[in-house]
Amino acid sequence: MFQVFRNAWVDTQLRKKILYTLFIIILFRFGSSIFVPFIDSNAVGEMVKGVSLLNYLDVMTGGSLGKGTLLAMSITPYINASIIIQLLTVAIPPLEKLSKEGDEGRKKLNLITKFTSLAIALFQAIAFYLTLAGSDTNGDGTGDPILKYCAVNGSDTFSIVLSAIVIVACFVAGASLIIWLGDRINEKGIGNGISMILFAGIISNLPGAVEYFVKLCISDMKNIIFVLITVIIFVALVWFVILMTNAERRIPVQYAKRVVGRKMYGGQSTHIPIKVAMAGVMPIIFAMSLMSLPQTICYFFGVDGRPDPITGEMTFWDNFVNFFSTSSPAYAIIYFILIIAFNYFYVSIQYNPVEIANNLKKNNGAIPGYRPGKPTSDFIYNSLNKVTLVGAIFLGIIAILPIIISMCVPALAGIQLGGTTLLIVVGVALETVRSLESQMMMRHHKGFLE
Repeated sequence: MFQVFRNAWVDTQLRKKILYTLFIIILFRFGSSIFVPFIDSNAVGEMVKGVSLLNYLDVMTGGSLGKGTLLAMSITPYINASIIIQLLTVAIPPLEKLSKEGDEGRKKLNLITKFTSLAIALFQAIAFYLTLAGSDTNGDGTGDPILKYCAVNGSDTFSIVLSAIVIVACFVAGASLIIWLGDRINEKGIGNGISMILFAGIISNLPGAVEYFVKLCISDMKNIIFVLITVIIFVALVWFVILMTNAERRIPVQYAKRVVGRKMYGGQSTHIPIKVAMAGVMPIIFAMSLMSLPQTICYFFGVDGRPDPITGEMTFWDNFVNFFSTSSPAYAIIYFILIIAFNYFYVSIQYNPVEIANNLKKNNGAIPGYRPGKPTSDFIYNSLNKVTLVGAIFLGIIAILPIIISMCVPALAGIQLGGTTLLIVVGVALETVRSLESQMMMRHHKGFLE
């Protein structure tokens, strides 16, 4: 990978693209430090730690959500909109038709996705504002309000409405800015713009993890061995993710020879690649969103899973919230099952064995040992199911491993780089390297191809 970046840096055009991408990432990180008015950033950070979904979004946004900055929504509205439009493309015929119209159709779908992300950003901004309005610095109703209405003119109705408009507008504007920055990377930079911004946000949490390990070592020198073992496990996990991300099942295909005029075509052997982790991180995102939904809804209604500050009793809904807490063993089991289910669902809408078999038949291709038509589609279907199961188990292990480790070793609960973020980081890094390699090969520079 480092060799690829070094070779790319030599090329003038690629160097400009890399520098432009770095410039956009710097702008993104600068926007993550601009605080939204009328919000107590320290209190927001304490509130976010108490809700699993908000804590997860805080990691994805590079800590912007927990600070209450301009880019607090980050790319989450766009990701949610992309998932929704992708699923609707299968269910709604007009959208499916657009997806098959080439570049023009993809541009229209991208425009629809942007407008959908804007609506989702507005909804999320209002929901986050209402959460802030009902929260306090202590989280139990005894502290000061998180929102600084007094910064305007007391706490009258006009001040509350004005602060609400400003806060929601800032959050929505930040989400729109993220989409614009991503488009600039797509046009003049390297790799996918939204993925690069997501990558930068997650990587920004790395210094915090290093600082956490340093504090453990300073507090007790015996923790050095523990930290070294953790780092070794992390490196091994990265290697395992890279291995499984690149792993694929290759189905051999043989094309029959045919004579057209005086020329002979076909006769070559190739293969159909089926990636083990075909669905990527999407099943984990689906499962995490579904598992975090009950806890988040209860939190919006003032249920935080903690005992009553006066009576010390736990209500049914408090126990319900704790059941869906990431520290609950039941959470890890249900989470693992949902990841497997969503992985099968996502692969089924992305891969059509019947269509592949028909295309092979039209092009005089066949899988050795299987007749064209239904036998071929059945073989592809069975192979796909086996590979999908392996990929689903892999995603489930990666997702619940940080939960299991935090249960066994509570000291590691403060580390924010989990399995989901690791998959995203590795996937974006590999995709960026492939993008650089393809651009270098198109230029046919001697030395780059050696």
